[in-house]
Amino acid sequence: MASERDRRAPVRNTGTITDTQLAAARLIWDYHQLGHDLRPADVVIGLGSHDLGVATTAADLYHRGVTKTLVFTGANSPTTRHRFPRGEAVHYREHALALGVPGDAILVEPDATNTGANITLSRELLTRTGIEPASVLLVTKPYMERRAYATTRRVWPEVDVRCASEELAFEEYATGIGDPKLVLDMLVGDLQRIIEYPRLGYAIKQNVPAEVRAAYDGLVGAGFTSRLMKA
Repeated sequence: MASERDRRAPVRNTGTITDTQLAAARLIWDYHQLGHDLRPADVVIGLGSHDLGVATTAADLYHRGVTKTLVFTGANSPTTRHRFPRGEAVHYREHALALGVPGDAILVEPDATNTGANITLSRELLTRTGIEPASVLLVTKPYMERRAYATTRRVWPEVDVRCASEELAFEEYATGIGDPKLVLDMLVGDLQRIIEYPRLGYAIKQNVPAEVRAAYDGLVGAGFTSRLMKA
């Protein structure tokens, strides 16, 4: 089996990260994860990204009987174009097939380039296939659960949505990526979107505790900003 690092992204050089910054990152990491109880769902939707662990988790959920239908959604981004040249969703499907999921249990949505489109286009694909789910389980990167949930509640409010991700501690995930600074940048970027997207109409509002906001401000001030939206 490929290592966690091999399954996610190439190793990059890392800079010095202080204990205070790591503590802030762990706080934000925990905030991003919702801790939803797993229960049967009409559909499991795996949101495309650089992280092949999403497909692994979705396949595991299928084998555990959580659902009979998987949807993988995602085209490419600049960070996945070389890793998944046929598109994120296509590579996810291939990985799930290799893990024993039957092909007729998998639908592929190959065009989405953002989270809103992941949800909207997956819903349209399901409708065309004759599936109108009452419940959906989203599978995401560990630090994307909350944003995916808030987005789905905005663009698909009728469905009962829950979230899941690969069960990894922050340190394990950062080691797997091979670049802790990049992971901190991504944690900060997703939290910025949780804060800003409701104002833009992309997601429902989420409460951000004061200590989480302080951790975010501290990391932004320390320069963990490569994944922030431009003003």
